[in-house]
Amino acid sequence: MARIGVEQSLSDVKTALMEMGHEVVDLRSAEDAAHCDCCVITGQDKDVMGMADTTIAGPVINAQGTNAEAVCQMVDQKLS
Repeated sequence: MARIGVEQSLSDVKTALMEMGHEVVDLRSAEDAAHCDCCVITGQDKDVMGMADTTIAGPVINAQGTNAEAVCQMVDQKLS
């Protein structure tokens, strides 16, 4: 399965992705995201200063306002 980077506060998403068989990595810094196939973020600090630096080539999923099941579906869609 894929290696998914997930922000620390999204514990329900982490659990659901691990149950699906994905390797889950806590996103604490840009280096953590560098080797991930996909990242899931809360969206709380997204593009705060009008700048966005990408550290991965794969998709980034904003989980703001979404439940864990919906995030898992988005991950599957992006990686398939």
